[in-house]
Amino acid sequence: MLNVELNGHAPDVAQLHRLVTLNYGHYTSLQVRDGRVRGLALHLARLADGAEELFGHRIGVAEEHHLLGLIRHALGPLRDASVRVTLVPGPDVQSPPDVLVSVSDPAPDAPGPPLRIQSIEYARDLPEHKHRGTFMQNFHLREARLAGFDDRVFVGTDGRVSEGTSWNLALWDGEQVVWPAAPMLRGVTMVLLQLAMSMNGTPWTLRPVDAGELTGFAGAALVNTIGIQDVASLDEVPLVDHRIAKILGEAWAEVPYDEL
Repeated sequence: MLNVELNGHAPDVAQLHRLVTLNYGHYTSLQVRDGRVRGLALHLARLADGAEELFGHRIGVAEEHHLLGLIRHALGPLRDASVRVTLVPGPDVQSPPDVLVSVSDPAPDAPGPPLRIQSIEYARDLPEHKHRGTFMQNFHLREARLAGFDDRVFVGTDGRVSEGTSWNLALWDGEQVVWPAAPMLRGVTMVLLQLAMSMNGTPWTLRPVDAGELTGFAGAALVNTIGIQDVASLDEVPLVDHRIAKILGEAWAEVPYDEL
């Protein structure tokens, strides 16, 4: 299953050329289940924030409804899918951004096996945005796998742990969930989990985490729009307490869906 629409239509060759040769823009990724999405307002807010900073374009309520219409149009009769909504440059710098909606098969709901994570010094440009400048993220993912790991988590020049290649890191100290505080993307799944844990009484904190602390945590998990995945080791140090994936999974199950 695959469908790609630009402003509600199949892009022509000239539009495709513009899309593949200009690596500028930002996006949000959604998992659609039975025509519903978790955290829809957060996804729309992400698109609005990026549009204002990267394009100088303010998205109002009417345009939010237009975005939802474009998503529904690209989905067609599908009720379950992976959807990426990307705001890309229009024909000239004064134009509002064009809207690219791509639809593909839904991600598996069951988590994969625990991952081996390596830390590395790196920080994304404009880390608060989910933008299209993903060359170095993919480079680090490839390098991690060549080195015998599954993925990498980034550490800033100040020694603070931030985010992974396409996910946020949750750590378990044996008593509470610890979310690293650093310049990074505030992932929709992370924010929804924090809200859910506050509602159900699960202890958690947001604080700076130094790289030297990483291997001292009892457990860890990575979270993104696909879901929650347990971590087997950090920098080759095995993690012995795997309760965090279950704790986060229970909180995630309490997050309501929004109708598209």
